[in-house]
Amino acid sequence: MSQYGSAVECALHCLLYVARADEGGARSARDVAAFQKLSADYVAKLFTRMQKAGLVTATEGLHGGFRLARGREEISVLDVVDAVEGYKPLFVCREIRANCVLFDGGKPAWAGRGVCAIHAAMLRADAAMRDSLAETNLAQLSEHVAHVVPKAQQKAAQNWFQEQGAARGRGARTRAIFN
Repeated sequence: MSQYGSAVECALHCLLYVARADEGGARSARDVAAFQKLSADYVAKLFTRMQKAGLVTATEGLHGGFRLARGREEISVLDVVDAVEGYKPLFVCREIRANCVLFDGGKPAWAGRGVCAIHAAMLRADAAMRDSLAETNLAQLSEHVAHVVPKAQQKAAQNWFQEQGAARGRGARTRAIFN
């Protein structure tokens, strides 16, 4: 079983699309969901969690949507993990060392003294993992994507989002004319 669910992966991809919006532009949660063939309700819930954590801001209206609340360099992978999943320890110690059959139901004081060496190793691993996630930010992920994804594909994605926004504008004008 994985430590973190697919929500973290989806949230990070969603943020990358928001980060690539035109200067000052916003991305609709519905558009981000459609672009990735994800449920709009699911993506909206992810954005709500990220908004509560201060990673994105929302604006309403025809050209509303989500924007980064901070610079791409200021949003770490750990920020996203904690916003979407909450803190989940890598390991939960069950104090098994106190269950030895030789203790016959009454463990001696020395059996539970101090932090168990196994638990201590897991705490160090948890801290190292969180430190690593904190060191990677949205700007670094975005740079990597920019180097891996062909320019034509990046332009096609940008055009797709612009067309979606324009189509919403046309739909609003049509509704206003017929109402």
